[in-house]
Order: sequence, then C-alpha cells, then structure tokens
Amino acid sequence: MYLPEENRYAAMEYNRCGDSGLKLPKVSLGLWHNFGDTGNYENMKRMCFTAFDHGITHFDLANNYGPPYGSAEMHFGTILKEEFSAYRDELIISTKAGYDMWAGPYGDGGSRKYLLASLDQSLQRLGLSYVDIFYHHRMDPSTPLEETMGALHQAVISGKALYAGLSNYDGETMERACRILDRLGCPFIINQNSYNIVNRTIENNGLKAAAVKNGKGIIAFSPLAQGILTGRYLDGVPADSRINTDGRFLKKEQLTPEKTECIRTLHSIAARRGETLASMALKWVLRDGAVTSVLVGASKPQQILDNLKVLESAPFTQEELDAIDVVSKTYAGLS
Repeated sequence: MYLPEENRYAAMEYNRCGDSGLKLPKVSLGLWHNFGDTGNYENMKRMCFTAFDHGITHFDLANNYGPPYGSAEMHFGTILKEEFSAYRDELIISTKAGYDMWAGPYGDGGSRKYLLASLDQSLQRLGLSYVDIFYHHRMDPSTPLEETMGALHQAVISGKALYAGLSNYDGETMERACRILDRLGCPFIINQNSYNIVNRTIENNGLKAAAVKNGKGIIAFSPLAQGILTGRYLDGVPADSRINTDGRFLKKEQLTPEKTECIRTLHSIAARRGETLASMALKWVLRDGAVTSVLVGASKPQQILDNLKVLESAPFTQEELDAIDVVSKTYAGLS
C-alpha cells in the first residue's frame, strides 16, 4: 500500500474557505480529464500520489466525469480503497450533480429527486459514506431554487455531505441561494466557477463580488483556460495536444492568430517575472485573496509539480497587473 511523504504538508499553503472553518490547499486536483476509462489507471494513481505527497488534499469530481459518465468516480474510488483508505480524514473529496447523467426526465437538472439519487450513486461509485463537499453543478431555471437548495440541505443533514457548494452560478442567483441556505442552516461555503486571465466572467456577472460580500469561498476551475495559458500553443498546435486527441473542450478554431498574439504577450510578461506563463496565470487567479484555491487538471505527475511552482511565485506589481488587464480585455474583445 502507498505510503505518503512524511513532510507532505511542509510547502503547501492552505486558505480558509470564505468564513467557514474549512481550509483548502491553494492548489487542488480536478479529475475532470484523464480519470475515465480512456485513461491509464497506473498513471491515475501516480498523479494522486504526487498530489498528496505535496500537500494537495482536495480531489474534485462530478457524477458525469469520464468518459463514460461515472468512470472517474469509480477509478478514484478504487484508488481510495486500495491506497488511501488510511488517510480519508486528511482528504477533501467533492462531487457534483446538475448536468445530464442518465436517460429520462430524472437524470438532469436541479430537482430534489435527481440530486439526492445522484449523490447516492456517487457515494456507491466512490465507496464512501459521505463526501466533504456536494455541489449543484449548474443553475436550473426550470426548477424552483428553494427545491434545489432544499436538496443540498437534505444531503448535509443526512450525513452524506459535510458542506454544500454551488457551481456555475452567477452572483444574483448565488445570493438568492445563499439566503435560502442560511434560513435552512445549511453550511454553504464555496462556489466553483471558471476563472482565468482570458475568462473573467465571474467579475462581470457579480459572482466574485457576491462571494466576498457573503463570506463564501471560490475555487477556480480551468485556471489555465484548457491549456491556452500553459504556453503550449505559442507556435501552433502540437501534435500531441488535447485539441487533436479530444475535441470535447478546447477547439482549434479558438486559437486565432490574434488570440495567439495575446498569449505571446502574456508569455513575455511572465518571462520578465522569471517564471512560466502557467505559474503566472495561476498566481493571477489567486492574486487578491478572493479565490480560495485553483483547481488544476493533469495528464501526468510532472504537470502537477509544475503547477505547484505557483507557491513560489512573487506578488504582482501594479504595472504587471495593468499590463495583464490590457491583454485580458483585448482577448475578450476577440471572442
């Protein structure tokens, strides 16, 4: 059985999640990619070992991560059972429900029936009696918000989740949800949203400001914009790029010459700071304390180690932030 590094907590920094008592590592590991049946199980294990050996305690999933749906939870559940069973209380494990999961009218959305059934299925796949955080994965205007929030509350009071979270909500809807959950006494502590230099939606839709105002944490997924901010695409699309092997997310047509020039400018700013574009991009997401953790994906252990270099990244000067803002607005104008 795997034995983690004894000094695994030495270098990692942990942030309190909003006003709650829960702390998350600055860098968390997302299992959105490379943990489905198309991935290599031994590589999955090595990535989990590398993460935990370096203080990454938070592993994030959803019911439909794969492919196929559910397979990421099944593979991680096997790793938990075979390698991490002695360390469950040192881990934060989250999952979600909200997007399509199974056929018929009850396998999608925000209904009480779907959310609670999905959580039961997730726990079975993971081999756990509870998850630490259970998220509603997306806003569902066809379901009363009171019903969806009531389902999250039920998940907590049943002991199947310790905390509730919301994902892909805007600021106004999050605040309405927050008021409902407060009345119920449900420990809603975190928002999961896409956020990076070239996607600042949560600044524009009020989510970031509302989270700060209400004392809620934010965990940012796609902090490297599906790889755009890693520097891999400065000179075209590499042959082994996910753009060529998995077209579900990042599309080749997104990388126009004008957008590529923006990325080159960001790369130059990072070079002047003496770091990689990826490290600078992760540091930017964490720059002002509003974001609790950045949620990174990986296809191999070395990528996790590379992302951890953000812990060594220097604070930004105002001049650097202004220069990044110019590029960010230019990129947004090209969309």
